[in-house]
Amino acid sequence: MGSSNQWDAEWEVSEHLARQLIRGQFPQLASKRIQKLGHGWDNTVFLVGDEYVFRFPRREAAVHSLRIEGRILPELRNVLSIAYPIPVFFGEKNDDYPAPFLGYRYLSGESPIGLTDRERSLSAKALAQFLKSLHSYPVSVAKEKGVRYDHRNLTDIAARKEKMKVFIFRLANHFRDEEYRAISNYLKQLQTETVKQKFVFLHGDLHFKNMLVDEKGRVSGIIDWGDINIGHPACDLSVAYSFLPPDARSDFFREYGDVDEETKLLARLIAIFIPVLILLQAVDDKDERLIIEAKANINRALAD
Repeated sequence: MGSSNQWDAEWEVSEHLARQLIRGQFPQLASKRIQKLGHGWDNTVFLVGDEYVFRFPRREAAVHSLRIEGRILPELRNVLSIAYPIPVFFGEKNDDYPAPFLGYRYLSGESPIGLTDRERSLSAKALAQFLKSLHSYPVSVAKEKGVRYDHRNLTDIAARKEKMKVFIFRLANHFRDEEYRAISNYLKQLQTETVKQKFVFLHGDLHFKNMLVDEKGRVSGIIDWGDINIGHPACDLSVAYSFLPPDARSDFFREYGDVDEETKLLARLIAIFIPVLILLQAVDDKDERLIIEAKANINRALAD
C-alpha cells in the first residue's frame, strides 16, 4: 500500500487473521478469545484471553526489532526493576502473513493518561532506577545479540529543530496561541546545533503510550520494546521532561546519577519532539483523548 504518513502500515492484521495465525501455530490457545487492543507505528496488538498479548509487525522495518526483542528481553528479567513484557510465544511467518510475531504474558495496568502531577511524581525515583539499570546493561552483550546502533541521528539538534518547525506549522490550529508561542520561542532560543554522541543500551521509545500505571498512578510496566537500540541516553531520559512535572525532576536525576547539561538539553528536545509526532498521528486518527495527552506532555516538557 502507498504510505502518506510515516505511521501508515505496509500490511494490516485483522482480528480474523490474528486468530488464524495464533490458533494455527499455538493450538493450546485455540479456546482463548482474541481481540484487537490497538496499534502503534510499528505493530498491531491483540489480547489473547486475559493472559497474553501478541504483537504483529505492520511494517518491514519493525521485523528486525521484533526478532531482537525475542533474543534480549528474556535476558533482562533479573536486571530491570519495573515489569516489562517477556516473550513466551514465538510465531513465524507463513503464506498468510510475511513476518514473525511474538506473544507475551499480559501486564496489568492502565495507560497514564490524565494523571495529576502528584501521581506522576510518585514514579520519579522508580523510573530513574529502571533507566540506570537499563543503561548499565553491557553494550558489548547487546551488540552480540544483534542490537543496532541508533539510526535516527538524535544528536543532530539543528535537523530536529527544522523538522519540528514543519510539524508545529501543520498543527497550528490544534494549539492555543500561547502554546504555539511557547514552542516557537523554545525553538528560537535553542541555539545548540549538535551534541556529543554517547552510547548506552536503550528502550528507545519511552513515552506515555508505552507505559502502564497502577491504581495509584505509579508506573507499573514499560511496554513496546520495538525500538531497542544503542544510542544516546537522552533518548530515554526524555521521560523526565515529558512524564514528570518540573518539581520531581531533581529527584529523578539525583537517583539516576550525574547527567550533564548537554544531555538534559537533548532530553528536553526529544521530550517535546516525540509528543509532537504522537499529536500528528492522533489528529490524523481523530483521537481526542490522545490529542489532549500529547499536548499535556509537550506543555510539561516546556515547563521549568
